[in-house]
Amino acid sequence: MSRHVGLSLPLFSIRSSESWGIGEIGDLPRLTSWLARGGFSRVMVLPLGTLPAGETSPYSATSTLSIDPIYISVRDVRDFTHAGGERALSARARAALAAARDAPAVDYDAVRTAKHEALALAFDAFLRREWRRKTGRAAALAAYAEREHAWLDDYALFQALSSAHGQASWREWPAALRDRDPAALDRARRELADDLLRHQYWQWIAETQWQRGREAARAAGVAVYGDLPFVANLQSPEVWARAGEYLLDVSAGVPPDAFSETGQDWGLPTYRWDAIAASGYAWTFQRGRRMAALYDGLRVDHVIGIYRTYGRPPGGVPFFSPEGEAAQVAQGEAVLRALQQSGLALIAEDLGVVPDFLRPSLARLGIPGCKVIRWERDWHADGQPFVDPATYPPVSAAMTGTHDTEPLPLWWATAPLEERRAMLALPLLAASGLTDPECRWSEALRDRLIELAYRAGSNEVFLPVQDFFGWPGRINTPGTVGPENWRWCLPWFVDRVNDVDDAVERARFGRALAEATGRLPASDYTNPPKSQDVTSEG
Repeated sequence: MSRHVGLSLPLFSIRSSESWGIGEIGDLPRLTSWLARGGFSRVMVLPLGTLPAGETSPYSATSTLSIDPIYISVRDVRDFTHAGGERALSARARAALAAARDAPAVDYDAVRTAKHEALALAFDAFLRREWRRKTGRAAALAAYAEREHAWLDDYALFQALSSAHGQASWREWPAALRDRDPAALDRARRELADDLLRHQYWQWIAETQWQRGREAARAAGVAVYGDLPFVANLQSPEVWARAGEYLLDVSAGVPPDAFSETGQDWGLPTYRWDAIAASGYAWTFQRGRRMAALYDGLRVDHVIGIYRTYGRPPGGVPFFSPEGEAAQVAQGEAVLRALQQSGLALIAEDLGVVPDFLRPSLARLGIPGCKVIRWERDWHADGQPFVDPATYPPVSAAMTGTHDTEPLPLWWATAPLEERRAMLALPLLAASGLTDPECRWSEALRDRLIELAYRAGSNEVFLPVQDFFGWPGRINTPGTVGPENWRWCLPWFVDRVNDVDDAVERARFGRALAEATGRLPASDYTNPPKSQDVTSEG
């Protein structure tokens, strides 16, 4: 198997000078062009699903199958231009846009205010100029809606009904709508026809831009990896449409462990694996097909939860579903095989406290697990030495961190002296002359830790962008809901990356290291990629 290296960062972090205060789909090709020059052949983003108002965590999406319209590059939507562009925005929306662009991090409220109005104007223009005249673009939207009807019908109807009912929970809707009576749903589709079409239109625009961006990434030799959330929000079309496959009043989470005396309660519904299995895992196959339409590879979040979901009933005793190791192994492997049939390259997020059966099961399936270098230690040996990444198995994904970990500079600053000493004892670091565990963070230490990952035995390597540059900014601090989470952005605009000395140097460093460690795509050894860009007109 070939060896690869990729960067991990959220799409919302990749802002350009033209974007509306958040990284947008149209900004992705600018990043992947730089990645290709740096010898990277992978980029991994966080989930892109539509978030409810007031929410910032990509793992709390209203839908795991959609693309949040806040990622649309409004500048490239011709219908917005026909509607008058930024001049047509209200004073409130223009003020929100200015605030979003001036904010040092993502201001979700401002972004949503500006983009919702802009995209509503774009849809109204499309409705007048295209849909009612039955133009070619109207036919293209109709074809998209037909092709994606398996998920898009429920998504659009759910969004329209939610608005019509003041964003009340679907469990509080009139019984006929709550229980999906066919006659009631047909009546709602007629009464809310324009609202349904608007949500279909926004998804069409978003996916049209996404596919163009993805093709540009592929042309540059960069595969785009996504992230599959473990379960959808209770208030989602996915749960509403398949309510019988969930325990709606049982909250999913994780049990107590060495890191938490109480475990975690996510407030998300718990799968009814018996019902899902009885359907032939139809929902899993549908998710796999949808993810394969958007991505080249996929990180499967909380993979142990696919094997056994930890449910917390209100006032009751928590339990695992299914029960028993044999049933759990069979369950997990059935779901992962269903996802594999989509053709996606999978990476399993198997971090934290997991049962002994998990990693052998993943090995049987040929699915790489995650090896975060700072957590890979021989816990039973004297001194608990770090495992040399060079000995990691090929079918694994080595990482210096994740979106939930503190970046390397912060880790080094807070790591106990004995942990630093154990890290510096690894052969590559010991040979580099970095032997003092009391040394401060430095560029030399950064580069040797990065090289440690590149020289891992793992075929796949993923580095958070903060680690690669040595930045301290965090994406998320688990267990907190502070305003800093899910808002971090690159310190420069991605369309000006070629003028940033640090970025130019890092690309040279990464490319040289990829070539030295056999991670440079074969074609790149003789044909270094050139800069490229695309526009993403909807």
